[in-house]
Amino acid sequence: MPKPEAVTLKQLRALQALAEHGSITAAAEAIRLTPPAVHSQLRQLETNFNARLVERGPQGGARLTRQGEAVLVGARAIETALEACADHVRAVNEGMEGMVSLGVVGTAKYFAPGIVAGLQRAFPTIDVILRVGSRDFVVNALASASVDLAIMGRPPRHPEVQATVLGPHPYILIARPGHKLAGQGRLPPEAILTQPLVTREEGSGTRILLDRYLERLGRGRPARVIEFDGDETMKQAVMAGLGIALISRHTVIEELRTGRLVELEAEALPLVRQWFLVHRADTALSAAGRRVHGHIVGLQGAFLPK
Repeated sequence: MPKPEAVTLKQLRALQALAEHGSITAAAEAIRLTPPAVHSQLRQLETNFNARLVERGPQGGARLTRQGEAVLVGARAIETALEACADHVRAVNEGMEGMVSLGVVGTAKYFAPGIVAGLQRAFPTIDVILRVGSRDFVVNALASASVDLAIMGRPPRHPEVQATVLGPHPYILIARPGHKLAGQGRLPPEAILTQPLVTREEGSGTRILLDRYLERLGRGRPARVIEFDGDETMKQAVMAGLGIALISRHTVIEELRTGRLVELEAEALPLVRQWFLVHRADTALSAAGRRVHGHIVGLQGAFLPK
């Protein structure tokens, strides 16, 4: 009864060497073993397959039987599979294959797909998974290690991260065309504080920035705030005339260009923050993760809307 589970690579290589070189002596020289060692490997292989695999030739050489030829086919298939496996492992080790999860805050969704498209062109065998959500979503994803890298504004305190600056992130005040504050030049704090302010939900980066800006303008004076979930809804609310908004300029480039929204001038604006690429400080990036990280940083912010 054949026992394929007992077959070793050394036995199969001895058989391949014999098939290629025609004698045990030549086969031994080719694979750097002694002739008795090759003979022993072949006898054990025959035992494992319960068949005669090699027969002596009339001139002192050796050749494979039909059973030996069948085993040789399997040996070559195994060698090919191992070579392919080694190539795959080498590619993973060098960061040329793998999967990388990239989390981005909602404000970055206007340019993040372009980054992923560039990564696919640069590294077609690395799968980059884009996950978009609120700041809390991204921070929690970093904490649970469900994303490898993240693009966001202010890096979190927890979990501890390593952060690399990608480029400037300006925030501006916007209004609908024809709004009474549009075209009025530099606006005084009073003019801003008397307007309804459209903003994001509590905990979002945009909301945190607005709260700090209003504190600076009004020194504790309350302002009327209208919450919306998402930048797109904020833009639609402003265009509908519900109020003005402090928002990332990167999210309204097209609306400003086409005149659907206008930028207001005011004290301390634009508020210029930074975009960061972050990853957990206590977790080493995979080789693929390091390649993706290096590629994004190497773009030097060229992907940011101008």
